[in-house]
Amino acid sequence: MMKKKESRSVNFPMVVKVMGWLVMIEGGFMLFPAAAAFFFGDAEFNAFAVSAAVTFLSGFAMTNGIRPSSTRMSKREGFLLTAMVWVVFSFFGMMPFLMSPVEISVGAAYFEAMSGFTTTGATVIDNIDRLSRSLHLWRALMQWIGGMGIILFTLAVIPMLNHSGGMQMFNAEVTGITHDKIRPRISQTAKSLWGIYILLTVACALLLWAGPMDWFDSICHAFGTVSTGGCSTVDDGVDAWASPYILGVVTLFMFLGGVNFTLLYRVASGHPGALAANTTFRVYIGAIALYFALFVAAIAYNGRLDSWQDGSLRPLFQVVSAITSTGYTVGQFSTWGYFTLALMFLIMFFGACAGSTAGGAKLDRMIVLLKFVRNEMCRALQPNHVTAVQVGKRAVPQDLVLKVVAFLCIYTMLMAFGGIALSAMGMPMVDAFFSSFSCVSNVGLGASVTGYGGSFMLIPDGGLWLLSLLMLTGRLEIFTILMLLLPAFWRR
Repeated sequence: MMKKKESRSVNFPMVVKVMGWLVMIEGGFMLFPAAAAFFFGDAEFNAFAVSAAVTFLSGFAMTNGIRPSSTRMSKREGFLLTAMVWVVFSFFGMMPFLMSPVEISVGAAYFEAMSGFTTTGATVIDNIDRLSRSLHLWRALMQWIGGMGIILFTLAVIPMLNHSGGMQMFNAEVTGITHDKIRPRISQTAKSLWGIYILLTVACALLLWAGPMDWFDSICHAFGTVSTGGCSTVDDGVDAWASPYILGVVTLFMFLGGVNFTLLYRVASGHPGALAANTTFRVYIGAIALYFALFVAAIAYNGRLDSWQDGSLRPLFQVVSAITSTGYTVGQFSTWGYFTLALMFLIMFFGACAGSTAGGAKLDRMIVLLKFVRNEMCRALQPNHVTAVQVGKRAVPQDLVLKVVAFLCIYTMLMAFGGIALSAMGMPMVDAFFSSFSCVSNVGLGASVTGYGGSFMLIPDGGLWLLSLLMLTGRLEIFTILMLLLPAFWRR
């Protein structure tokens, strides 16, 4: 006799309880900009102190005010918590902006926070040079927290989740088409990945500090570089220092931020051969080399080789910034011609490696798609010939191939939907579609880079709320959000 399958609803009390732990952690992070405000004498000290207190107490109430009858968390709870935590974090993360002297609407403040946590790097603030150091630190810290992942940080510091939905949350948040555990327990894997992330951030900050940057700018730019969020303390970004050394250091760490962190862990563990054996990493290197050569050719064709940097460091910096979705630009980029702009769109679409802090659709999916298309063309010539999509020495399961194709279709449709919706709100077409593309791919470049439009501050509040949703959907790679729209998700 078959055993009847258990019918159960979503365990909301446990989701809220775990959410409370996360919110308390966010309140703890707010103490850093509060301390910076006190140290530098910024007017935002009260804003951060109140925000930290409200955030922590809200999380404390959520955790201790609810006693779930069961601590079990299945896939549904894992997906729901992963999606909601980014929404809730952005809600509390916008509070310092609303209480600061900066004139900003609720929609714009929420957009700013969501842009930070999703490492999109888009901003609605005009002239960020005038922001206080404490606000700069909070903007950079939001990107750094979101770079490796809010849930992943929680799995590292709350080991009990290893037995309660940890794997589901890990799969829902970490980008990629497959998810490899590098340690036996999810919490150990999370600690290892965060350990590599912290080491890279510290190394980047120290190397930047060794150049013309002061210690504060070095920390903020290290947060924005390793997280590939693109946060800067000045309007001109890293180009403001006019230093080949700074461009070189930032290029190196943007590149590392675009590599699968599981691969970096294996290299750090004494297996450097893992890099050469990884197909996606080889494609990543090849793509950068190809785009760099095309950029240099375009710069030479347009007669813009004014210095040795124009044929070497600056185009390399721009290619790595685009492919990793960091969003930094050099001032000369606008003079390199429309061909480089068209290449930028292509680079930004696919992005870097899965399992990295970069945005975009990921090179892993591009590889699977191209091999799938090649196989289908072969089948058109030889219908009885059976071929599998193979990446490296592994055959990719057919259901995973179909998921990749579905992802890329929905990914493109989301960009189109966002562009149409923004156009309906009165935005010029180029600005609307580029802004949608920029947010879904978590790049954060405004339409000003195209030479047509301006920054995100020109977008109406309704458009900012829409773009916030697109940034979240792009960061969680679509399916985590779309699953919540299915009626079957909520049924017993």
